Formats: sequence, C-alpha cells, structure tokens
Amino acid sequence: MRNLVAAINNRDSSALARMAGDGPQPVDRGVNENIERLVDILFANLKVLFPASVSTVLRDPENEASTKRQWIVAFVENGITNKHQLSEGMKQARASESAFWPAPGQFIAWCKQGASLAAGLPDEETLYGMVMKYCRDRGLYSGPEEYPWESNAAYWMVTGLYSQMRSFNLTESELRARCRRELTAMSRRIEAGEEIQPPRRQIPQLHIPLTNEKGLDRIAELRRKHGLKR
Repeated sequence: MRNLVAAINNRDSSALARMAGDGPQPVDRGVNENIERLVDILFANLKVLFPASVSTVLRDPENEASTKRQWIVAFVENGITNKHQLSEGMKQARASESAFWPAPGQFIAWCKQGASLAAGLPDEETLYGMVMKYCRDRGLYSGPEEYPWESNAAYWMVTGLYSQMRSFNLTESELRARCRRELTAMSRRIEAGEEIQPPRRQIPQLHIPLTNEKGLDRIAELRRKHGLKR
C-alpha cells in the first residue's frame, strides 16, 4: 500500500503501469501482488455498484486488466492522489442511478465533487449560479467586500470568476469550465490546510483580451477613466 501511495503521489506512471501489469515486472512479485490486490478491492466494490460491467467493460480478465491500467494512469494525470478522494468518489458512485460502469473521467469528477463538498465548497452548478446571482445583485452593495458571501472561499472564487467572465467575454460553457477549475484549485488549498482569508478590498486585476485591437481599446479606456498619461 505504501508503494502505491508513493507512486501516485509522485505521479510515477511507469511504476503504476508495472503495478497494473503493463510493462516489465520486477523479479520479486511479492510486493507487487499486494498492490494489485489493493487495486482489485476498488474494482470489486465498483462491480457491486455497477453490475452491468461484468458483461460489458469487464467481460474478461484481459479487458479488466486493461481497464485498471487506464484508471491508474487517469488518476495520476488528474491528481487523484489519496484515499480521501477515492472515498468521496465512492460516495458519489453509490448515489449514481446507473447500473453501468463509469468512465474514468466520470469517477474522477465524482472524486473531485465529493472532495469539494467535504471541504464545504459548492458543486459546479451551484458555483455557476452564485456567479450569476453576484452579476445580478452586486450593484446593491458598495463593494464586493460588503456582499453577503456564504464563505471566504466563495468570495475569492466568485469575484475571480466574475472578473474573468467580464475581461474575456466568456461563454456559458467557458465559464462553467472555469468553475470546475476554481473548485479543484480551492479544494486542494483547503485540503492542504491553507486558511482562506476573508474578503478584503483589492486592487483591480486587469485581464487583457487576446486580440490587439480589443486590448488597445481597453487600455485606452482605463487610461481615460483613471486620468493616466501615455
């Protein structure tokens, strides 16, 4: 178990591939067999939750071994690095109404969603709604610091997303994607023990649009507004 955790934490995909049976195997199979049994436990639990997998994605041992390799690599690539995340993913899996085996991306999303909820953060849909509500109601308050935030984390996420939305003229799908990233980043900060600071007055951060024409127009507008010389 210690070797598996170390390999995941170090994002050592080659070591993890060997653990799952892909690539050169060490001469001593003892430790490797113990790690494989640990991975088997995860899949055994998922088989109970998604019985249709026995006749589909896990229909034979070769398919199951291949699926395990893909899941391990996906975990490494997406930062699923500890038991807490996997436990939260299993909670979301148990709440699923589907009988079919989830894609690794779906399970990873469950892990991240569960970790966010455990950290007291909203889910993606709720965060998106919070940004929309802030857009609607922010004019009722003298500043962002006076807005009735649900938490310190909500303040930093929503104001950051609002700034990005305005500066980059984000579409709904682009804003939702950034909501996902904000939740992942904030969840990691909280999980690492960081104390999220309360709202405070900020110096506006400028997100200059990518096109030269829009960028120059924006700079000229800000110069006029603040009385800055060229």
